[in-house]
Amino acid sequence: MSELYPLKFKPVLKEKIWGGRSLADHYGKDAGSLKNIGESWELSAVSDNLSVVSNGFLAGNNIEEIIEVYMSDIVGESVYDKFGCEFPLLIKFVEAREVLSVQVHPGNEMARERHNAYGKTEMWYILESEEGARIYTGFSKPVSRYDYINALENNSLPGLLNMEDARAGDVFFTPAGRIHAIGAGIVLVEIQQTSDITYRIYDWGRTGFDGMPRELHTDLALDAIDFTAVGSNKIRIGPEENKTRILVKSEFFNTNILRFNGQVEKDYNLIDSFIIYICTEGRFLIRWDNNSEMVTKGETVLIPAAIREIILLPEKETTILEVYTPA
Repeated sequence: MSELYPLKFKPVLKEKIWGGRSLADHYGKDAGSLKNIGESWELSAVSDNLSVVSNGFLAGNNIEEIIEVYMSDIVGESVYDKFGCEFPLLIKFVEAREVLSVQVHPGNEMARERHNAYGKTEMWYILESEEGARIYTGFSKPVSRYDYINALENNSLPGLLNMEDARAGDVFFTPAGRIHAIGAGIVLVEIQQTSDITYRIYDWGRTGFDGMPRELHTDLALDAIDFTAVGSNKIRIGPEENKTRILVKSEFFNTNILRFNGQVEKDYNLIDSFIIYICTEGRFLIRWDNNSEMVTKGETVLIPAAIREIILLPEKETTILEVYTPA
């Protein structure tokens, strides 16, 4: 077998009624004829959206195919034992020119029973936000099922929601069951379990591309909602120059932030997992075993678990998110 290397993938762009142009204009996504780009799926194992390698000798192979061949050398032994050839995380860039629908995601048990799929716990890292931009997350206070249903029927659900100002660098961790929506004027990175199950609850009276109201999943959502998920879940941890800082630790993924302007050495011998780098600002070189790969703003790269020691060399001040699965 040929030696493994940091893997890049072809982004899968999704046109959305609420999307815009920032992912193309600011993060290097080739939008082609698409006008309202809402999402760029950077690394996906969702069955009908499998990411395809874009660099090196594995170019043209999808994520499942390379795991089938290289197994734990790609994802780590503990990850392969648990997930097999299914990559456990989904990485996206998201732009909301308009407010997104209010929605909720089921947990693993409910998703398995209803859809034979994984649940969806996720986090958002805010890249850009306009003045007054907000994230809707959880309820402002505990509500009963009766209160919730009554608010839906009276078209007053937004009045029950907790709202948070959103600024670049803010983090929002959203466990399955927590009601949420991305407000208008926000660009963010989304890190989540491999799942495409969303229950849309409330859509602000919007219509889809066809001019018709989009489908709501009122009944499915009712049993998925955690009515005790209230108050702020915003995390604000400023990066420290040339030092890796923890943003989120969960059973599904750990996410760190690193802002650096000089050489950084990474030793992953104690982490039995792949590593994902998401470059949110700047440009840097990855060096390993006398090889190198350049990564620029807007790119996501998968470091196979078999690569244990890495040197990161920025061309200028650079910020990356570092993501992996806990053993």
